Amino acid sequence: MIEPVLRVEELVVEFRDPGRGKLRAVDGVSLAIRRGEIVGLVGESGSGKTTLAKTVLRLYRPHSGRIVLAGVDVTRLGEAQLWATRRHAQMVFQDPLSSFNPRHTIGYALAVPLFVHGICSKRDAPGRVACMLEDVGLPPSFASRYPHQLSGGQLQRAAIGRALVLSPALIVADEAVSKLDVSVRAQILNLLKRVHAESGLSLLFITHDLHVARFLSDRIGIMQAGRLLEIGPTRDVFARPSHPYTQTLLGTIAPAPGEA
Repeated sequence: MIEPVLRVEELVVEFRDPGRGKLRAVDGVSLAIRRGEIVGLVGESGSGKTTLAKTVLRLYRPHSGRIVLAGVDVTRLGEAQLWATRRHAQMVFQDPLSSFNPRHTIGYALAVPLFVHGICSKRDAPGRVACMLEDVGLPPSFASRYPHQLSGGQLQRAAIGRALVLSPALIVADEAVSKLDVSVRAQILNLLKRVHAESGLSLLFITHDLHVARFLSDRIGIMQAGRLLEIGPTRDVFARPSHPYTQTLLGTIAPAPGEA
């Protein structure tokens, strides 16, 4: 049996709230993502989906449970040990502008992971960066531009390129299209589909938009109040939702074209 690229077992994440004591943001979540699979995680604001995503990448420390990433148990690893696993999982954030250092060029932002992880030398990095920019639909000349000189859609393409440049096993995309115009959103979603088809990487796609999740995902998980209420093949979740909350959520969206 092939080990999934990500396995989460009974994950609990808690934060201290000065007024309320402990706040449980993720409550006993278990899921697995197979190699080459796209899993959409859907929930309203505050459902815990972003906290789960960041904990999977060990940007947050879990209270309990287990996280196995690319075959390595990263649940209790310290920062020095985590560094070696970072290249296997990368994140694309919701706001592309704030995810780039405004003082550094786009080329520098994409090159740094390459020589920090020893994938290529500083001399060879510009060529790799130029190829990656082309792969995500940007001219190589954009390497010399600064983040504020790119549109939102161009910046998100650059962010996807930065995530892909290390050839990770898993990309976590947190509301990666929610701040984009509708036409640009479609372009980015198609880019993610193409990249997935060409590279075979796994993708955890966080969104509040059921239509987006349906378009992109092989399987969909529904979160509410820190719990994963159900998860299954996209077609099954939409056709036969098992949890009352999912049934309510699906009842709030208009039918896709051809379904009315």
